Parts: sequence; structure tokens; C-alpha cells
Amino acid sequence: MKINERSSYITQGVARSPNRAMYYALGYKQDDFDKPMIGIANGHSTITPCNAGLQPLADAAVGAIKTAGANPQVFGTPTISDGMSMGTEGMKYSLVSREVIADCVELTVQGQWMDGILVLGGCDKNMPGGLIGILRANVPAIYVYGGTIKPGHWKGQELSIVSAFEAVGAFMAGKLSKEDFDGIEHNACPTTGSCGGMYTANTMSSSFEALGMSLMFSSTMANPDHEKIESAAESGRVLVEAVKKKIRPLDIVTRASIENAVAVIMALGGSTNAVLHYLAIAHAAGIDWTLDDFERVRRKVSVLCDLKPSGRYMAVDLHRAGGVPQVLKVLLNAGLVNGDCLTITGRTLAEELHLVPDSPRADQDVIMPIDRALYREGHLAILRGNLAQDGAVAKITGLKNPVMMGPARVFDDEQSALEAILADRIAPGDVMVLRYLGPQGAQECRRCWRLLPRWWGVAWASRSVSLPTDVSQAAHGVWSSATSRRKPTWGHDSTCRRGRHHID
Repeated sequence: MKINERSSYITQGVARSPNRAMYYALGYKQDDFDKPMIGIANGHSTITPCNAGLQPLADAAVGAIKTAGANPQVFGTPTISDGMSMGTEGMKYSLVSREVIADCVELTVQGQWMDGILVLGGCDKNMPGGLIGILRANVPAIYVYGGTIKPGHWKGQELSIVSAFEAVGAFMAGKLSKEDFDGIEHNACPTTGSCGGMYTANTMSSSFEALGMSLMFSSTMANPDHEKIESAAESGRVLVEAVKKKIRPLDIVTRASIENAVAVIMALGGSTNAVLHYLAIAHAAGIDWTLDDFERVRRKVSVLCDLKPSGRYMAVDLHRAGGVPQVLKVLLNAGLVNGDCLTITGRTLAEELHLVPDSPRADQDVIMPIDRALYREGHLAILRGNLAQDGAVAKITGLKNPVMMGPARVFDDEQSALEAILADRIAPGDVMVLRYLGPQGAQECRRCWRLLPRWWGVAWASRSVSLPTDVSQAAHGVWSSATSRRKPTWGHDSTCRRGRHHID
């Protein structure tokens, strides 16, 4: 059976002579038309450190695919930096970029009759966008994550991009010197790679290992490290074998494998954005997966990893402690993931984890065994009530009391909420309600990163200010986001007024 069955439609026969003429201009030889055409969707850009280190990985994949006997074809995908567009109108384009990336992958694979596709990305929306495009095209595919950034350091303190956001609040409150403010700014992002805690990019890439669409250990490697280049090359080789074996994404992405991915997200203490993205991923795969499924998984999977933003450690620390495979092995032994799910290598998840130790190493405290879990249940709780009749996601790590009742302080935009905090009009016990910032009212999903550092200054110190809104964040504390469905209609939070509110 031909391994270039798809691409032969545009390379074989007398009628395709003009097509081959164009390929010859690209350096192809006659025998190349008997080889599979493998796309490489390269998200490299110099817009953001998340994607600025992708080109060496793309080059490694190109070389490996050629050596494996296939023809690599590189094309580009866009990216938006959430960290840079945050708090501006530019953030309205972030979630849209997920759909544009998906469209880029799908249309190029289908338009060029590619036999396989390797998608390479870094920033938040790159991962779900790439996977949605992969699922639509349903040709053999693998996802290669660009890798995490390394931690920064200032005066003995380990830094991430969130350190810079929090420094803004501390500096404006007079709690941080100008020297330390500048020092944090200049040292928070010392290398290329995606934001270093268990934020959206690292959450989604880690879940792709559990899903079976990325190689084991690949999601927690640091972008500047040589092992990341080696992993990209190995991904190319594995993909060529998947083309030969005709392993397709819809053979891998099933209801069971999505449950595996969500279980890992809970165990890692991952981002609320994973809920948004996995609903879309499941839809692209034709799988029935709802908010109730997230809550069902949450109630049986403990938080095992002490990772930022609510914990102490970064993705590089998770990698040194055994990475996602170690977390998966703990969950597998506890019967919390399905080991029979297929992975891109052609092996099952259980087979991939065969050599991983049964228990985390005793000399680390990044990954805990189940009997010493940080939280007995998962951290991404699904809430329902009169402000979120279709559901909301609450990140509840670090809470001493999961129930809050207090007076609502209602804001229709981020700026007015920020002004209230700076003017000391927000008191312990208040419930800050931000509305019209998600697609319900603003036609897109913005985030409130200008507000968050100031909110943390009030809320986290006292554990007594909550913030329900219709956008999502890298946050900790009493925070609920994405109230109601993300569609351009008026949400239930538009009816919220000043008065007492109850969050449970």
C-alpha cells in the first residue's frame, strides 16, 4: 500500500506534469514523488519569547523527516502574545487566533493533499488551535511544543512573567523599591520559551502527552536546552512511522484519552483555560464532552503537583522531578487514567509508561504520591447559579474556606475596577464582579492582567476578596471565570447589581 496515497493525487500521472514542474523548482527529484509529503506548521515568530525559539526545532524536524524518507513542507501559523496584549484591545484577538491557527493547519493540509502534519507552537492558543486543525484534517499528526522558558532570578528569588505583573501592584502600593521593580522586570524572562509556571501553554502541552498526541517528557523541556531539539527530531521520525502505519488523530483522541488529559490537568493544578479549550477540542473530534465531565473528573483526581501560580515550582522543576510521565504513572497505578489508549507512537499509554517508576522520587517535593496529595480533589470546580446558569469555572487552589458571602462591587470594565482598588474602595469580604469583558459582552475574551496584581495585593493577603468575571486568568485565590457560555450574547452577569452575593 502506498504511503503517499494523499499526495499522489497532485504528483502522479501525466496530468500532474505542471505540478511536478513546480516541485522541481523547490529542489525535488523524480523519486521524491514516491515519498509522503509531511507538513510542518511552524509557529516561529519574533513577536514573543514563547515562539522566538521555534525555528531550530523546525529545522531539526525537517532534517529528521528527510532522513526518514519523506518530504518536509514548511508553512507558517500566526500567534498573539497574551502577555503583551493583556489589558488592551489587542487581547480581543487572542482567542480568535486559536481559530485562525486551526484554519491554517486544516486548509494547508487539505489544500496540498499532505500525508501527515507536524504542528509546532509555543504561546497559549497555539496548542488548541493546532490540535483542532489536526482533528479536522485527520491525517497522521504529532504536536511539538516549543518548550518552557527557564526561571529568572533576582536577589535569590525565582521569577516568572507573573512576578513582573505582581511587582507592578507591589511597586504602586509602595511595597517594592524602584531597584527591585527594575530588577524583576529585567530578569523575569531570561530565555526563549513559554511562560514558566503551570499556565495555559504548559497546561495544554502537558495534557497533549496524556492525550497521546505528543512524545513523553517533551512538554516540560526548556526551549533553550538541546534535548528539546532532539525531541523535535524524534517527533519527526515518529510521525513518518505513523504515516506508514496510518495512525490518525481520531484513532488517538477519544473520549477516554480526553479524560486522561483532563485527569493530568487536575493533578498538575493546571489552567482554567483548559476547560475552554478541551470543550472545543472535543467538539472538533466529534466527542460529547461537557462541563459536567470536568466536574466528574475533578471529584476523583487529587492535585499532586506544587506548581505555580498557586504553588512553589516551575515547569523545569516538574521536568527534573519526572515530568508528566511520572504524574501519569501515579494516576495509572491508582486506576485514574486509561492505559489502553493509543498514542502517536503506536504503543498504548501503559506501554509508554512501562519504564517510569511507580512512585515519585523521595528527594523531590514537586510531585506528591496520592496519599500525600496537596488537595484531595481537583482544583477546577464547575459552579452553577443565577450568575452562571450554563456554568462557570472556579480555580480553588489555596482556599481555606471555599464559601464566601459579601457585598457585590460591580464593574463594567477593567479600568474602573482598577481605580477602585487603587483608591482603597475594596475591602476584605467584598465580591468584585467584572462583567462585559468576555465574549458575552465584549465579543471576545480579554484578560485583566493590569487589574490582577492589585487584586492580589488585597485578596491574597487576607484570603477574603473574591472575583467572579467572564474572562480567564493565571490566578490563585477565590476566582471564578468564564461565567456562562462564551458566545456573543448578553450573559447572566449583565444582570448583577450591588448587593450581597454568595459563592460556594
